[in-house]
Amino acid sequence: MCVIIPVYNEENNIVDVIKKVREYTPNIIVVDDGSEDNTAKKAKEAGAVVLKHIINMGKGTAARTGCDYAHQLKIEQIVLIDGDGQHEPKEITHFMEQLKTADIVFGSRKFNKNMPFILRLGNQSINMITRILYNINIKDTQGGYRAFNMRIYKKIRWQASDYSMESEMIANAGKNKLKYSQIPIQTIYCDKYKGTNALDGIRIVLKMLWWRIKC
Repeated sequence: MCVIIPVYNEENNIVDVIKKVREYTPNIIVVDDGSEDNTAKKAKEAGAVVLKHIINMGKGTAARTGCDYAHQLKIEQIVLIDGDGQHEPKEITHFMEQLKTADIVFGSRKFNKNMPFILRLGNQSINMITRILYNINIKDTQGGYRAFNMRIYKKIRWQASDYSMESEMIANAGKNKLKYSQIPIQTIYCDKYKGTNALDGIRIVLKMLWWRIKC
């Protein structure tokens, strides 16, 4: 099992994330997506394998870089986790347990008052569209905490360079009728302006429609 952490300018969080993840696996790949701070240096010092993009290419590209690298190493299970400290590494064991019977496991955040309103509204709308277009019922389609067995990577491998990678992965899982599971996860919203915004949500919906039409 390997944990892949795509990051951009997370020098203040990445060391703590790596230390917590290391309690569950020594195999950690950090993909520094063109950070302008000391993220890469600190990740190396913390013991992670660091892959670095010269320029910022987007979360989707960074996650794909890490997964492609892990695929070459013949890693059997992959966990994707954000590098900003929003995800609890202690939940990795729950993902691994679910992967015994599922191809891919999605972490589902709690839609409570701690989640910014615009994120709740956008996520719920995309969840509904996902059910309609791909017949896959996931409570939190936009969460970045997920895991999968490497044997299905080619079936879910995404082309999106941005945050729509999460939706493209789900669309590919639905089209290939993969067995999926979802587990509740705790999320700490340290920066309400980070991640997708309303315009990103519109782009994601349009891409989902295009993926459905072209398949």
